Amino acid sequence: MQCEMCGETIRGTAKLVRVEGAELQVCTKCEKFGTEVQQMRRTDLVRPSAAAPRPGRTTTPVVPVDRRKRDLFDYMEGEIVEDYASRIRKARMDKGLSSKDLAMQIKEREHLIKKIENSELIPEEDVRKKLEKVLEIRLIDAKDNEAEKKVQSKLTPTLGDLTIIRKVKK
Repeated sequence: MQCEMCGETIRGTAKLVRVEGAELQVCTKCEKFGTEVQQMRRTDLVRPSAAAPRPGRTTTPVVPVDRRKRDLFDYMEGEIVEDYASRIRKARMDKGLSSKDLAMQIKEREHLIKKIENSELIPEEDVRKKLEKVLEIRLIDAKDNEAEKKVQSKLTPTLGDLTIIRKVKK
């Protein structure tokens, strides 16, 4: 087997290393250029023929833990409304804008606007904010925003909020 980084023949066992997001089988010299990725052992996998337990033995299949990566929705402030596409289309039509005009105003591609209006794509946070600003609409659930407003109203002003500092004229 050859090292996927330097091309030398690997002596011993190959290391699975993540370098710049790519997982490579590398030699011991090249493993320092990335972080080692844990490999699943072949014995942990359940084969279909081994799935049926033998008489007198009980087996529990080992399920590998699959950690979910953070995605776009983890970074969003709230949940986007279900009818976001129709709201965007209606607001755009009410303002008398074509999809091309709207795309130019928010500095995005017309194709993106069309996909969002056809519910093929959920707008990312920055695009959603631009659309809300230009079209003067809300695309986030109102109940989450009301809860945030209630929390903010419970805050009491501090002495620094009430104090006005005036400069003395000389």
